[in-house]
Amino acid sequence: MFPSKSKLPLIFMQALDLGLVVLAFSAAYYTKLNLLPLQYRHLALGPNYNLILLLTLVIAYITFNFFNLYHTKITGLFYKIFLRVVASSVITAIGITFIIYMLHLEPISRLLVGLFVIYLIILLTLCKATIFYALRFNSKRAFSTRNVLIIGTRERAQEMIRTILNNPDSGYTLLGCLETTDKQDRVGLKVYRDVEIIGTLGTFPTLLLEKTVDEVIFALPLKIVEDVNEYISFAEELGVNVRIMPDFQIQQIMFQPNTARVYLDQFIGQPTIALSSVSPREGELFVKTLIDYTGALAGLILLSPLFIVVAVLIKLTSPGPVFFIQERCGLNGRKFGLIKFRTMVVDAEKKLAELMAKNEMDGPVFKMKDDPRITPIGRFLRRTSIDELPQLFNVLRGEMSLVGARPPIPAEVELYKPWQRRRLSMKPGLTCIWQVSGRNNIEFERWMRLDLQYIDNWSLLLDFKLLLLTIKEVFSGDGR
Repeated sequence: MFPSKSKLPLIFMQALDLGLVVLAFSAAYYTKLNLLPLQYRHLALGPNYNLILLLTLVIAYITFNFFNLYHTKITGLFYKIFLRVVASSVITAIGITFIIYMLHLEPISRLLVGLFVIYLIILLTLCKATIFYALRFNSKRAFSTRNVLIIGTRERAQEMIRTILNNPDSGYTLLGCLETTDKQDRVGLKVYRDVEIIGTLGTFPTLLLEKTVDEVIFALPLKIVEDVNEYISFAEELGVNVRIMPDFQIQQIMFQPNTARVYLDQFIGQPTIALSSVSPREGELFVKTLIDYTGALAGLILLSPLFIVVAVLIKLTSPGPVFFIQERCGLNGRKFGLIKFRTMVVDAEKKLAELMAKNEMDGPVFKMKDDPRITPIGRFLRRTSIDELPQLFNVLRGEMSLVGARPPIPAEVELYKPWQRRRLSMKPGLTCIWQVSGRNNIEFERWMRLDLQYIDNWSLLLDFKLLLLTIKEVFSGDGR
């Protein structure tokens, strides 16, 4: 139920299901021994129940894989998954009964086996349904969908569009198509169903800079595109993934990527050649996502008393709301509301223009040591970085990660150079290399390169190190 090239999600799901097998067997054992009417409350002393449970786990592992419980797409209806759950549970019970008979082991109660099957079906169904509907819900959210721009308007483009539209739960959204000619009169025409031509190749750089584009698909013979390497290189510089529907003219793009990797990949069943600047460690990225959600939830629960105290102090020391919500740019430029404890006066944004001459940072960002807009309690919250803690809500909503490049405001992104936009190719976070390397004492361009260094060298170990260094930084009180 986790379509992925990595084996880690598969291992995670297999371990979870085997854990449910143990839970179902234990529940059946306890029910038979303690919860049934008195005349049924007994278990034979002869069987080695630990050995039987071990055999059950082996059979369940084989059966669950045979019935393909782990590669179910989030398309279609859940009842098909439920039927596989029932079939695999029943076959597991039949298998363990058969093995006990073949090995001449002491037979176990048929009622115990029946209870085990019932509990296993219930637990597996709840587990699979939770994952199925969570993935389906998540695939429809703006921060979970992947926006696709298609280059081409003919047969191959129509084939790719048809594939995406026929898989509405795949998580891909079509932005439109680009015409390879300069015929502006074709802009607005339908390519397939409601998918339109939204521009020509001449508008390619502008579209990538102004719109949220996650993937570009070249769905045409590459010999048609003049200077095709320039388009691919520009997308790579921004960190936008590129896919090519292969043809016999693939030698046309003698392209040597600077940061991206090139590989063969299935795109909703369509074979493509992909070029991606993000980490190839999909399994570790899956673990990173799990850590984000569990860490954010645990953090919000544990820090809830502190949240209450800070909220009271903010209300007592200055008029205005407790939280300050500011529009920021997330993954590939997606807009979202970043949540912070309010540390400034209510009309702080209006007073910014008056203070721009005192900006202590270069580049399109504003930082000032003794900013007069900051409230007394706000100065303490900033120095200790407590003002950033509400962003755990952003992590829980899928807009941010615990570790990642800080999300910029849209006005800053508009002034970015193309290579600086690549820092948006991974989900932003609460902390990154910049936060633990001097922060406001670092020049803007150095800051951008530190963020790209994080993206290019990302690993779970690096995230762990940055979290530890951030805790140290918080206690040092050097925030601003």
